[in-house]
Amino acid sequence: MSIDSEIEAAARALAVGDPLAALDRVALRDDPDGFALRGIAMAQLGEFHRAQELLHRAAQGFEDRDPLAWARCIAAKAEVALAVRDLRDVRALASAIEVFERKGDRTNATYARVLRIRYALWLGQPSEAASTWDALELALAPPMLKAMAELVRAQIAIRTLDARAARAATISAMTEARRAGIPSLIREVEGLGLALGQTAARVRSRGEERGLRLDEVQMLLDSPVLVIDGCRRLVALSHRRCSLVRRPVLFELVDALAEAWPNDAPRERLIVQAFGASQSTPSLRVRLRVEIGRLRQALTTVTLGHGAPLATIDATAAGFVLKPLQASDVVRLRPAFEGEHATVLALLGDGVAWSTSALALALGVSQRTVQRSLANLQASGRVHALNRGRTQKWLALPVPEITTALLLPMAWEAR
Repeated sequence: MSIDSEIEAAARALAVGDPLAALDRVALRDDPDGFALRGIAMAQLGEFHRAQELLHRAAQGFEDRDPLAWARCIAAKAEVALAVRDLRDVRALASAIEVFERKGDRTNATYARVLRIRYALWLGQPSEAASTWDALELALAPPMLKAMAELVRAQIAIRTLDARAARAATISAMTEARRAGIPSLIREVEGLGLALGQTAARVRSRGEERGLRLDEVQMLLDSPVLVIDGCRRLVALSHRRCSLVRRPVLFELVDALAEAWPNDAPRERLIVQAFGASQSTPSLRVRLRVEIGRLRQALTTVTLGHGAPLATIDATAAGFVLKPLQASDVVRLRPAFEGEHATVLALLGDGVAWSTSALALALGVSQRTVQRSLANLQASGRVHALNRGRTQKWLALPVPEITTALLLPMAWEAR
């Protein structure tokens, strides 16, 4: 690929975030170099669909004669596609990474891998995102790329409730963003830092309630306290977990028992809360005994972590009482905000893509009820959908936006 003064000047302008100056240089060019730089300029101006068109034309022009330039266009196009939530371009990134590695362009190879991590988060694959991040080689990466990588590391940590890792990643991201001198990137890191200081959940214990930051939630889950987690529908003690996400009746029962603890919960209250009945009947009392037996078995046979029992349940004259076996206290963890959509949003916050039917099963409600909640949450920008029809799934807590600041102009400048 030849480089002339116009291309070089446009690339330098884009590298410092001046897309208008770049367009003055290449606005009338109809060669692949011009298409690529115009595409990046349009992306920096927020004209993402036009940017996709121009980068596609540039990639077509480079495909047969300059594989490295083609790969850079593919990576740039993938970042623009992510900005408009077009998740199809993730497949082309693998081919681009192969070209970068073969040609020795390690910076852009790392850049493309960071993009794949962001795609994985948007697709509800936090485990894949974490494993891909662990394989990144950032020692020689430029500050902008390090900041992007640390920003997605912070998001991965937030999804796994690792507040310490999230805070450390945010601090590193800010250091690198300031070194890069990109205002939009600095603002995004600042926003994430502010979010870490906000209320992430609420805890209820012995009739009192208070808000918790993410780091306080982590401390609570690491403490010798039996936590009835209404955000993720599980019972936790230190690193042991008993998930009841697919057993909504059992979760409602343990939640009611925890609310009454250290006293017993009357049978009538348990029946109303767990079964949604207006009053107790002989058949419901029989069903209550059956479900209490199932809950007792679940709590004494922990499926996550090692198998030490978490608690048991004893019958009393009035009802049933929760008996922690090793915990010093029992608390109830709840979503950060109240409202009919709070539990839906809390479940989606784990970063895994959920179907409507799975949410309905976890919450013990109809799919229509869940659909109404999702529609309201989507309208307020708190969740987003993947696919349509029967394959549609939902996610919350979006990954960093990262205003497009592509490495492509840096590559042009270096040639």
